[in-house]
Amino acid sequence: MTAMRTPRGTRSDAIVPGAGPGRPTVGTRRRTMGGVKADSRPEGPAEDGVTAALSTGAVARRLGVAPTTLRSWERRYAIGPATREDGRHRRWTPEDISRLEEMCRLTAQGVPPAEAARAAMTAPAATPGSGPAGRNGQEAASSSRAPGGPNALPLGDVRQECRGLARAAVRLDAPAVDALLDAVLAEHGLVTAWEEVIAPTLHAVGRKWATSGERYVEVEHLLSWHVSSALRRVRYAAERSDVPPVLLACVPGEQHSLPVEALAAALGERGLPARMFGPALPAEALHDAVRRLGPAAVVLWAQSRSTADRSLVQKVSGIHWGVKGARKRTSVLVAGPGWAGGAYPGALRLHGLGSAVDVVEALFPR
Repeated sequence: MTAMRTPRGTRSDAIVPGAGPGRPTVGTRRRTMGGVKADSRPEGPAEDGVTAALSTGAVARRLGVAPTTLRSWERRYAIGPATREDGRHRRWTPEDISRLEEMCRLTAQGVPPAEAARAAMTAPAATPGSGPAGRNGQEAASSSRAPGGPNALPLGDVRQECRGLARAAVRLDAPAVDALLDAVLAEHGLVTAWEEVIAPTLHAVGRKWATSGERYVEVEHLLSWHVSSALRRVRYAAERSDVPPVLLACVPGEQHSLPVEALAAALGERGLPARMFGPALPAEALHDAVRRLGPAAVVLWAQSRSTADRSLVQKVSGIHWGVKGARKRTSVLVAGPGWAGGAYPGALRLHGLGSAVDVVEALFPR
């Protein structure tokens, strides 16, 4: 990752260990939190190896489309479930889902929806139990019929919601991306959503960009923008007023801000005061902000070694404020792969969004 394209700096990155500098990657450390399984499976029991019929919501999450899009396709192009439960609720069989997957694959390649629907309806349906929809709920990551075909992102072993989000991003389906992000944030919470769905998808986009001659930049930009927007929609708890805030910023010259935005939102969920200064905060402005706020901690994000400045850490650590005899200084926390492998006296390195939130929260009195 040597060139930046957006002033927001939303290349694929995350607060995780192990991401080497100069690579358009994020860490994909996956955890089970709050009883959420690491591999989400479609609802409904399986009989004789065949996946039971799924609801519209489950199919939408699987394919990365909004439920309203599926209903619209059914209304406009007659591509819908063969049966309805109790005459009302749509239940999608493996054959139904196979046709939808084909339509998603074609539309991702630029085929008009009406033409894609006709082709999907006339194509031979996959045999239940042999296609992606019939593998006992498991996504067929290596299937040649995966939606998007050659445009599919290299996801590997990830949650089901991650695949749906990736497919929506490849199709540049902004409403679906928004709906899927809001759903996963609401269902799993910000930390789990980030570490198990959002960051792996951003990681896959970065890999696709790096291995495709800088194609798919539009996918990366769209997904990054909507991730940032979704993080800003997270509902904050009432902010504590009895403690100083945490200052969050990217170091000078560092444009990658999404991981710090995720940290800001996660702190906000817990009512912990934070002041977010975004990408590439100039050193002088950082010093002024520290003196004015007297923060409980300063989190400095660096994506690459070229921006990870040891002298900046030393200067921020040395800033004092307050009256003579009762001078105070802040805790400095460094985050991001740019700091990997270095020693930064007076600073603590953060690893992972969840642990970063825990470290920051521990700085505040109960």
